[in-house]
Amino acid sequence: MAAPFFKKKEPVDKPLQSDLVQKVQSAEPPAGNSSSYEQAEPAPGLVSISKAQLDKKSLDLVFAVEQMIQAKAHAETNSHELQDRLNHSGSHVERLSKDLKNLNRVIEDREKSILELEQKLVEKNLKVDQVLEDYRELHAAMSGEMDELKSTIVLEQQKYANLVQKHNDAISEKLKRMNELEEKIGRLETEHSHLKQKYDTVRQEKTYLSSMISDFTNRMTAPFGGSSAPAERTGDNGDT
Repeated sequence: MAAPFFKKKEPVDKPLQSDLVQKVQSAEPPAGNSSSYEQAEPAPGLVSISKAQLDKKSLDLVFAVEQMIQAKAHAETNSHELQDRLNHSGSHVERLSKDLKNLNRVIEDREKSILELEQKLVEKNLKVDQVLEDYRELHAAMSGEMDELKSTIVLEQQKYANLVQKHNDAISEKLKRMNELEEKIGRLETEHSHLKQKYDTVRQEKTYLSSMISDFTNRMTAPFGGSSAPAERTGDNGDT
């Protein structure tokens, strides 16, 4: 179909082509009213009359021009649709750009917060490390003190065991001494009772002898003296 456009036209066809171009130009819609033209259809009378008066080449040319007009109308329609889509895409891109800026701002804030948290975490880790180091030093010191205390406790336990043994020995010695003293006291009490009996016996014998001596003295002195003198002597003898 495109080949006839590039072939050399006969001189007889020139008046027909000029008329056809004029008709096509009169049939083309204005540039600003392409949508209304898309809905309008070519006049069937004009097309049928013109087609009847033209030969095959001219008919091919008319058909090609009609297709070009339809393609132009379709291209303009697609252009308007694409322009609308472009405008819509532009607004969508603008909205996405705003969202992207907001997201970038949020990301920056989050990054600042993360950096602050990392700094706080580093400081806390340093504090934890210092606390762990202090704990290790304290644990080492406490371990040494605990070893010393264990040694002291062992020594004190040994001393306590020795003291308990000494206490038990002292109690045993005390009990033994108490038993010996009780036995000695028993013997002394027995000896005391014997001595008391012996003393009572001696005292009774002395009293008996004193009375006998007194009677003997009274009898020996009665013929030689008065009644008063023997009484005095009797009193003296009673005292002895």
